[in-house]
Amino acid sequence: MANLNRTVPPSILPECQRLQEDARRETHWKRWGPYLSERAWGTVREDYSPHGNAWESFPHDHARSRAYRWNEDGLAGISDRHQFICFALALWNGRDPFLKERIFGLTGNQGNHGEDVKDYYFYLDSTPTHSYMKYLYKYPHAEFPYARLVEENLRRGRTGLEYELIDTGLFDEDRYCDVFVEYAKASPEDLLIRIQAVNRGPEPTELTVLPTLWFRNTWSWGLDVRRPRMKAGTAVQGMSAIELMHDYYGRRRLLCAGGPPLLFTENETNTWRLYGDPDGARHVKDSFHDYVVQGDTTAVNPDRIGSKAAARYVLSLAPGETKTICLQFLNGDGDRAFSQEEFAAIFTQRLAEADEFYESLAPPDVSKDARLVQRQAFAGLLWSKQFYNYEVSRWLKGDPAGPEPPRERLRGRNADWTHLYNADVISMPDKWEYPWYAAWDLAFHCIPLAIVDPTFAKEQLILMLREWYMHPNGQIPAYEWALGDVNPPVHAWAAWRVYKIEKKRKGGGDRVFLERVFHKLLLNFTWWVNRKDAEGKNIFQGGFLGLDNIGVFDRSSPLPTGGHIEQSDATSWMGMYCLNMLSIALELARENRAYEDVASKFFEHFVYICRAMNNIGGEKIELWDREDGFFYDVLHLPDGKNLHLKVRSMVGLIPLFAVETLDSDLIDSLPRFKHRMQWFIENRPDFSAHVETHSHDGGVRRFLSLVNRHRLKSVLRYMLDEEEFLSPYGIRALSRYHKDHPYVLSAMGNDYRVDYEPAESGTDLFGGNSNWRGPVWFPVNFLLIESLQKFHYFLGDAYQVEYPTWSGRMATLNEVASELSRRLTHLFLPDKKGRRPVFGSVERFSRDPHWRDAVPFYEYFHGDNGAGIGASHQTGWTGLVAKLIQQSGE
Repeated sequence: MANLNRTVPPSILPECQRLQEDARRETHWKRWGPYLSERAWGTVREDYSPHGNAWESFPHDHARSRAYRWNEDGLAGISDRHQFICFALALWNGRDPFLKERIFGLTGNQGNHGEDVKDYYFYLDSTPTHSYMKYLYKYPHAEFPYARLVEENLRRGRTGLEYELIDTGLFDEDRYCDVFVEYAKASPEDLLIRIQAVNRGPEPTELTVLPTLWFRNTWSWGLDVRRPRMKAGTAVQGMSAIELMHDYYGRRRLLCAGGPPLLFTENETNTWRLYGDPDGARHVKDSFHDYVVQGDTTAVNPDRIGSKAAARYVLSLAPGETKTICLQFLNGDGDRAFSQEEFAAIFTQRLAEADEFYESLAPPDVSKDARLVQRQAFAGLLWSKQFYNYEVSRWLKGDPAGPEPPRERLRGRNADWTHLYNADVISMPDKWEYPWYAAWDLAFHCIPLAIVDPTFAKEQLILMLREWYMHPNGQIPAYEWALGDVNPPVHAWAAWRVYKIEKKRKGGGDRVFLERVFHKLLLNFTWWVNRKDAEGKNIFQGGFLGLDNIGVFDRSSPLPTGGHIEQSDATSWMGMYCLNMLSIALELARENRAYEDVASKFFEHFVYICRAMNNIGGEKIELWDREDGFFYDVLHLPDGKNLHLKVRSMVGLIPLFAVETLDSDLIDSLPRFKHRMQWFIENRPDFSAHVETHSHDGGVRRFLSLVNRHRLKSVLRYMLDEEEFLSPYGIRALSRYHKDHPYVLSAMGNDYRVDYEPAESGTDLFGGNSNWRGPVWFPVNFLLIESLQKFHYFLGDAYQVEYPTWSGRMATLNEVASELSRRLTHLFLPDKKGRRPVFGSVERFSRDPHWRDAVPFYEYFHGDNGAGIGASHQTGWTGLVAKLIQQSGE
């Protein structure tokens, strides 16, 4: 790290200046970035099967040969923000059956715990404008065991651990190459690329590297027949040159140091290989495979023109040797190229600027390891920005030049979302397992993103509410597998948090952004009230609400018992939503009194939800179980009977999220709102348990919460018990109590049960690759920490709880929040033995200097030992650790 003067205002840092220039549309620093997925095969968009079998419709085996319709993918790749032009690596170790052009993993049906990526790759660095980026791929010397990975995971079944690439022995004796890929922008349109291959093994090895440039296929579908072209150009200063011309971007060049031979083909489907078409084109998408791996010199275009091109480097690497490839991707067609000295200087400068930028974000007293974790968390978030292209109407009816889609799809997946037209750079959960946006994931992404790039965070939140995303009925699209599924309503919370983060960092909030979001969220709130309150009682049934298999039943499907579930979590999310909207309305009312009335509306709706949770429909039915002192779902049966589903899970902790404090300096300035609020407090005595007031600094502080101070202690008694929810690494999604006491419900001749499962799921609900029955999940833990801080803000130091439960040690709620933050952060930091818990029991990951500092950010974490579980690169919401380090240190 650079030795920096912390008195330098962050606003004058070069990266901050680039962000400001881009936000003002003066220079487009973000036009080129890591917008290429690691996987585009097996997605809904590319699925044209009758019954929506996306994984089987477009498998990995087709990916190298079949032109994509909607998005491209590649290894360590970049593209422009419209993904017209793409760049990525292809590698070959001399043994693999085909080029390594994209990341491999098991499909949902092949993996013994759902889809599962198998390659080892890491996002080491990125600035928010992508002025500097760094990526690492670990490539074995031996043949990549594609078939063995599939066969062994199928054999193991759900009771076995996932069979990983490290388990095959391919990395024994360090028989692999580290391939580092770095990008540095000399200007918004001039990109420098440095590829370093390191032989970690004990013997010499040969590695073929193909830096590959291609156009996304936009011409084969009968919509736009213009075909961009690239060709071999005149060498410049000893560098081979690929020249390309595109109608949108004009002329560009890729200069390749060392003068390597150039290969050209077309980004067209190999119909001969896939479909046995004898009249298929000769120069096709996978021609480089035929040329390099099969030795077929006729596979590439001898005229050296096409829509896909590559430079071929064959590197002979001695043990421990590093070799470097330098490339320049430049705007225009002049003779200008950077000298070796200029090339190296730009990389040095951009890396120093990145150091400077991230140094300004880390607390001054945190360790080098904590800085590394925070920086790689930001890097994963920024690398996972991807171009996402999906026009549902066109997808349903097919392309003019393509076959007519099967009629089943007109009544199938996403058929009622024909307005949806997506063609944007979006923050994705990750680039392989979830290379599509998920609305509630994205809300959490925006919190750490607001620290490094508030403009992008705000744009993302607004994007989901635009008319070509949001359904006309007000629903926010969930994710491409089922746009109409219901995610927790956290968009208002994210917008409010992003607003406050930027306001704190810049000294002023973006009220235009807040107002734009608020008006569209009014539509979404109305959708929730009209669609998800089945009986009009202010008790909500949101379905699975992103918590997948947390319940006794699949809550998105008709219940085997009939009836419906009155959901503690859905109702609590709506209580939180009310308070978020109330906070936004009050902030807007500071300058526009018209918002006082709508603030009163959300205050009153919160009152009704509080009443309903404790007396559903006036029938004395409570989501609160008085005997246990905990919140549960209630099963409402067709015969009118009601049953508490006594599963101690995150469902019972989510009521803690609905909490807010109103200070008198704001309320006193809004007399109409204050009068209406006071009327409710005085005339709704049953609400008094959910609103408290006390004097503070000469004013009155009002406290709104679904969980009053008395019930709070009961809920926290469970949450902070190490034999229940409290893990060494955060709060489990399901109480460990169910390890020895599984919940069993007998109904309709069947037993439905919930067991404590701290790691992979043993059930196939939602494909089995997601588990809320014991692991630690970052997003809900982050909200719990925030809620405890809010409770402490009102209740103060005098209100203490036993932490951990049964320990005899008392702590304030702020101290508990800090301790939970520490437990989560320490998932990634070395313990006293030098092991990062996220690595689990794999010795190499913890001890090997070439592995131990490349940190993966998993989807969720083992409820007992903290090992990473699920998607291995879902920095998305797990990137919240960057925010925890920024606000609480380590």
